[in-house]
Amino acid sequence: MTADPQNLPVASPIMAEPYRIKTVETLPITTRAHREKAIKEAGYNTFLLHSRDVYIDLLTDSGTNAMSDKQWSAMMSGDEAYAGSVSFDELKDAVEEIYGFPYVVPTHQGRGAEHLISKILIKEGQSVPGNMYFTTTRLHQELAGGTFVDIIVDEAHDPTNQNPFKGNVDLKKLQSLIDQVGPANIAYVNVAVTVNLAGGQPVSMQNLREVSELCRRHEIIVWSDATRLAENAFFIQEREEGYAGKSIREIVKEMMTHFDGCTMSGKKDCLVNIGGFLAMRDPSVFQRACELVVVYEGMPSYGGMAGRDMAAMAQGIHEMVDDDYIAHRIHQIRHLGNQLLAAGVPIVEPIGGHAVFLDAKRFLPHLTQEDLPAQSLAAELYLESGVRAMERGIVSAGRNKATGLNNAPKLELVRLTIPRRVYTDRHMDVVAASVIALYSRRDQIHGMTMVYEPPTLRFFTARFEPMA
Repeated sequence: MTADPQNLPVASPIMAEPYRIKTVETLPITTRAHREKAIKEAGYNTFLLHSRDVYIDLLTDSGTNAMSDKQWSAMMSGDEAYAGSVSFDELKDAVEEIYGFPYVVPTHQGRGAEHLISKILIKEGQSVPGNMYFTTTRLHQELAGGTFVDIIVDEAHDPTNQNPFKGNVDLKKLQSLIDQVGPANIAYVNVAVTVNLAGGQPVSMQNLREVSELCRRHEIIVWSDATRLAENAFFIQEREEGYAGKSIREIVKEMMTHFDGCTMSGKKDCLVNIGGFLAMRDPSVFQRACELVVVYEGMPSYGGMAGRDMAAMAQGIHEMVDDDYIAHRIHQIRHLGNQLLAAGVPIVEPIGGHAVFLDAKRFLPHLTQEDLPAQSLAAELYLESGVRAMERGIVSAGRNKATGLNNAPKLELVRLTIPRRVYTDRHMDVVAASVIALYSRRDQIHGMTMVYEPPTLRFFTARFEPMA
């Protein structure tokens, strides 16, 4: 709401999509009977559903973007040379211009970059502090011999807390870890912008500055998971003093000045369907990355990507910092989230940058966390309407390596993840109606038991059965 000159509330202006549609894809409309068969065959794991059985797909915003006409045009001129590709030069130039890093190594996607930097920087037994874990990042750190340590502010674990920067690093926690293990036993500090598992929550520029200054004093490397940095920049522009008059492009560039490098999944902010990169300032880290990328990904000038995909990513990097685009991106997430809040549906607040997160603990208070409420809720939402979402709770958190018991995160969430430039606000209205209908009969939703569990990243391929 805004106010008129007489201080009377008036409706906020409607924000239409800052693009028009050239091509359409028909969506599958299914019956409940069809969905019951599909989810059962998938072991009640939404990751194992076929897309042909999904109406509105909110599983992830990773690689599910709609590319622009300019990106498709760039793909047609992609240089597929095995080495020294022109498309790589375009990607390198875009990364240096927008992010500010002089060295870049392409990878097939973000986890390829996580793998490389973990092998380069982590020594056996070192700690790797970060502002809340992410599944693949933590696994790569552990496989390299490191131990993840959570240093996010406490407010991040409270879905009702209204802190505008719930992704911030707790400087006291970081200093305490440094005092406890010593700077030499910290491989690097990893700061995600935004923080996915906290609900897409941002980090303030002031916090980035303070983390950087603290680490510089102790000669500790500072890295960023910059996967959704454009969304983080929007929140800085909107919420942090002194940034309202700065462009998203300017804020992104300033954010990255506080880091030695970043991992990037181009499948998110860069508006492409595949690809990622590792970017850095240190030529010695770059040299080591070039040596390892040949082993695991491909030549340093393509790293597992086709030339056409690098060309599309280079164009997408420029498009991701367009102020009108990112403003609508956040508007669409809020369009969904605000409808749920108005209906009393419990979600993570403030509404984040890439998804609306249902709070499964408050949604299904009759279930314990061991009953897998988020997994149950995601499956039930699909049954209700054909909307596919994903669990982000006890299943995603995995098991404690020492005890074998389930890690029990404070947040037990279902993520409704909005692909970029794919759906209209009308689709969000359908999703909201489906969730609200489900909430009205929430006491009828039963828990789940896990009947197949893979040894790592179990949320991708585990199978479940409903409890009686």
